[in-house]
Amino acid sequence: YRHIGPNCDVPAGDIGVGAREIGYMFGQYKRLTGRYEGVLTGKSLLWGGSLVRKEATGYGTVYFAEYMLDERGDNLQGKRCLVSGAGNVAIYAMEKLYQLGATPISCSDSTGTLYHEGGIDLRLIKRLKEEQRCGLDEYLDIYPDAIHTPVADYPKDGHAVWRYVADAAFPCATQNELTLGDAQALLANGCQLVSEGANMPTTHEAVDAFLAAGIAYGPGKAANAGGVATSQLEMAQNASMQTWTFEQVDLRLKQIMKNIFISASDTAKEFGQDGNLVLGANIAGFRRVADAMIEQGVV
Repeated sequence: YRHIGPNCDVPAGDIGVGAREIGYMFGQYKRLTGRYEGVLTGKSLLWGGSLVRKEATGYGTVYFAEYMLDERGDNLQGKRCLVSGAGNVAIYAMEKLYQLGATPISCSDSTGTLYHEGGIDLRLIKRLKEEQRCGLDEYLDIYPDAIHTPVADYPKDGHAVWRYVADAAFPCATQNELTLGDAQALLANGCQLVSEGANMPTTHEAVDAFLAAGIAYGPGKAANAGGVATSQLEMAQNASMQTWTFEQVDLRLKQIMKNIFISASDTAKEFGQDGNLVLGANIAGFRRVADAMIEQGVV
């Protein structure tokens, strides 16, 4: 544990890696090599960073969710959404959900799960996590009507964040955080969409349950690609010595997520598995690499 501020003793793992940490690493890289060429992304705007990089993964997974729903003749407007995590991915997934007319009603950190039926106060979450670096239990000081469930009180077969009634779920915290028990609870409560913001947050058994139920399920290898995609946009700006506006980068991110969705969806249809974006993303990704290797004579 690391003491960050008044009444804010939180695990060091809750702090995360941001522009500050990237700055330290890039500074040491320059000191050791005497070179300035960009080798790290997620940099500060003062020295080559890109707008939207911090928001990109969270924004991207929500854009992907919107495209999944659009194909089914639906959208995020009015949807109540469960979100796990309270770092960059979760915070900016919640921000984009609000922008698209949805309401995030949960988030979580290593201290437990926060549920606020009327909608998470995102401004307060940003202050607690990005400025004060506190645990989510501090939220109750302002909103005593919210519910904070400590980790010790979680269900034995999963995570408290997935046990509330909602239309959609956005796992944005960590690997294997959404179990079969969680998936069964989500489906029983009427959840119709899961879009992964974290890396492999859903266990294999839970993925199988979502696919069998036929809900819209966006695997992380596709749905959370917004972060690395915007890193490439940062590199493009560095290489061309340009700085794009927030709106320019966000528009490119949205188009990238649309292209990824179309590729996964079309591939799934091609192989007779309409709606199975796990299969579609796997085959599309493998085929792209394999075709490139063949064209280059690498077998």
